[in-house]
Amino acid sequence: MLIFTLTIMVVLLLLGFPMMVPLLAASLFLFFFELEMSNVGLLMGQMISGVQSWALAAVPLFIFAADLMTRGHASQRLLDLVQSFVGHLRGGLPITTAASCTLFGAVSGSTQATVVAMGGPMRPKLLEKGYSDSFSIALIINASDIALLIPPSIGMIIYGVVSGASIGDLFIAGILPGLLILVMFSIYCWIGSVRMGIAPEPKAAWSERLAKARKALLPLGFPLVVVGGIYAGMFSPTEAAAIAVLYAIILEILILRSVKVTELWDVAISTGLITAVVFILVAAGTAFTYVISFAGIPQALLGPVIETIGDSPALVLLLIAVSFFIGCMFVDPIVVILILTPLFKPAVDAAGLDPVHVGVIVTLQAAIGSATPPFGCDIFTAMAVFRRPYMDVIRGTPPFIFILLLATLILVLFPQISLWLPSFAA
Repeated sequence: MLIFTLTIMVVLLLLGFPMMVPLLAASLFLFFFELEMSNVGLLMGQMISGVQSWALAAVPLFIFAADLMTRGHASQRLLDLVQSFVGHLRGGLPITTAASCTLFGAVSGSTQATVVAMGGPMRPKLLEKGYSDSFSIALIINASDIALLIPPSIGMIIYGVVSGASIGDLFIAGILPGLLILVMFSIYCWIGSVRMGIAPEPKAAWSERLAKARKALLPLGFPLVVVGGIYAGMFSPTEAAAIAVLYAIILEILILRSVKVTELWDVAISTGLITAVVFILVAAGTAFTYVISFAGIPQALLGPVIETIGDSPALVLLLIAVSFFIGCMFVDPIVVILILTPLFKPAVDAAGLDPVHVGVIVTLQAAIGSATPPFGCDIFTAMAVFRRPYMDVIRGTPPFIFILLLATLILVLFPQISLWLPSFAA
């Protein structure tokens, strides 16, 4: 049963079908032939319930706000600010790239949007400075992964809906882990630049830095309004998403005038298309989770392992990290979160783990999976944006993936990194 189900999914993927088609095909096969159930309304009900959560309304709103600020001047102003402060250091240009991806992640919440927004201006600069194309692309797609940890994070919204964890606490908990990864990437960039003998950029004058800071002040207000409002209890994550849209409209249309009112329709269409893909994935993933859980497949695969490790918090976290990492290498992270999160909930409760800390670990694995072969979504985004073949895009990724896995281990061993900031909001 399991082998045949996996065969159906792999064949459909190899034939070029989007992820929701293999999920639905496998769900229907198990539903009709393995479980011998005929009331397809049960399956439809699961799909509908999967997208009914009010918290999911934040997803299209954050996407809409990010699209507006990507089309406008926000991303370039953030990039200029970072470069003026760290561009003169050894490895200053790649450090600027990583830091800019982090800042833009606080605007977009999407790894793919960050690849597009930061990759366009930064890759030519890195190549001109003497960095290899494989290093430049790998840096961009892996630094963009920080966008899933820095709020607002679409991955954290999905996890919060499935697990019942506070989305506001998840947003706040992702800040320090995201900054930790930025520091680790920056150290690697510094070492790499020294080894390659690449000289730093000239140091910017303080007058130039202050000018760049003034220009970036309003774009920096975006994450401050969203995170600060949630942290202060002024509004919920979903309400914060609506505030984010209003802020983006005021900033890009009325103040900076970088986006015309007539372009809002195109932004709305783009947001609608992306939202449709995300919600169809959520619906299909919910149906697939229901069917395989009813058939006992996850319990049969992971049940013995969970029983073996018992209620050791560190071992449970490591098992969660390994399972999500492997799953996200092959399947869309949203689907993996939908399928595996309910399965691990009993083990998380038995080990006394904080669901917010578990959410940070899970989201980090989703981020790593976004840039990990064979099917990381950021890989294919980079192929389209940079027009480079698959092997060229993934060639430089192993060191960055190693750093991300090392960050996972640090977070497993030191949960306070994730839980320190949420403790102040409790």
